[in-house]
Amino acid sequence: MERPELSIALERAPDEVVFHLAGEIDVLTVTKLSAMVNETLLEPPSRIVLDMSGVTFCDSQGLGTLVVLSRKAQHARTVLALANVGDFLLRVLDITGLRSALMISSST
Repeated sequence: MERPELSIALERAPDEVVFHLAGEIDVLTVTKLSAMVNETLLEPPSRIVLDMSGVTFCDSQGLGTLVVLSRKAQHARTVLALANVGDFLLRVLDITGLRSALMISSST
């Protein structure tokens, strides 16, 4: 069976970088996401936004990665925010208690 990939489209503004994510964030795709965010953190904008509107699934590995990336962003003195987070993901974040560890913006 064909596995849904994670496609990531980057949109750069003067003070922020938006990652438009589509597909699944799981054990097979987190490396790609981490690599792209880590690369952005080399010259950090004041804000990094992960647009989750196209995300269909996020497993525990994906959640853990989001938290790690959020901490790395803090160390780089920038903000990592999640935008357009779907209901299913909000529920998962609530259940796992990770909602408070991530910054979720209500709109982009």
